[in-house]
Amino acid sequence: MNVVRTTPPRPLDVTALFPQLAPLARTATRLHPRRGAPSLHDSSIGGPLLWPADEPWPHCDLPHEGGGYALAELRLQQRIRASEALHPDGEPHVPQYTPEEQAVLERLNSDDTWHDDTWLAGPVAMLPLAQLYARDIPTLRPPGQAGADLLQVLWCPFDHPPEKYMPRTVLVWRSAAAVTEILTSPPEPPLVVEEYVPEPCVLAPEQVTEYPNPMELSKELRERIGDWSTWQAADAGVDSAYAPYPESFYGSHLSVAPGWKVGGWPMWGYTDPAPQSCPACDTEMDPLLTIDTFEWDSSNRSWIPYEDQAAASSTDSRYRDLRQPTAVQIGSGYKQQIYICPAAPEHPHTELMQ
Repeated sequence: MNVVRTTPPRPLDVTALFPQLAPLARTATRLHPRRGAPSLHDSSIGGPLLWPADEPWPHCDLPHEGGGYALAELRLQQRIRASEALHPDGEPHVPQYTPEEQAVLERLNSDDTWHDDTWLAGPVAMLPLAQLYARDIPTLRPPGQAGADLLQVLWCPFDHPPEKYMPRTVLVWRSAAAVTEILTSPPEPPLVVEEYVPEPCVLAPEQVTEYPNPMELSKELRERIGDWSTWQAADAGVDSAYAPYPESFYGSHLSVAPGWKVGGWPMWGYTDPAPQSCPACDTEMDPLLTIDTFEWDSSNRSWIPYEDQAAASSTDSRYRDLRQPTAVQIGSGYKQQIYICPAAPEHPHTELMQ
């Protein structure tokens, strides 16, 4: 990996101001997905998987209703966007669309692209969501199986109401060295929900330190963080605009990092904090992967990496997707969190929308 992203230091050392937070620190790995052309041997979002030729590909056998877009057309649209991204606005010699590409673009801008669920017969092939090598993600904790150094996450590109209004996921741990014959043409679903087809992204993993979301803190500590006089007495330099709600400054800039990440603390807000218990042994589960709609928003721009700050402030249309590089959208702009059992990672994982 030759892409680097560097999160700026936090605006202040929150443990100097609130020492009770120090033992609660956790390390998270921000993935920093950026659109690119990952290979089988790269950690990626939406890239190809190092999958054994003789191993069955995961399918979702739950009911699928409501229809969707033809995946083949969306794949071609992705390739067109990737080609356009290589050429700055106004640069000459921008590749012309082929007749096939032009026809697809016209269809995608019409009402002819939606197909009902009669296109779906039987189980639906899952889509590659993430491939994470342990060499790139220090916070990954492979299960006890010998040689496991690669986590692959696939999902079904449909919601499954009434139980879940988000994709169903499958986790596969394996040894990369054990894959000798590779599946080069995995099955794909004919239809998909467009928001569940990730743009191929390379990663720039970076470790950061996180502290709990304010709602997970003790009542006493929350009261101290919410007391503006504490911040004033420490001369922490926090903007006085936060005086009515200093806990918002803590939550936005000092606790949980936004964006796609492995490990760390979970972000709450869609629901109040609730322990996630293993369905097999009732052990409290750990957050494994956060699938985020956005890498940042207007409330937490201090987390924008140095390398993206100029582009994030630009009005150039080439940077319009910088905040949402994967093009994945969970609900109305939420996160999908995957939890695993620390006692036995082979136990069923759970999922939560926040």
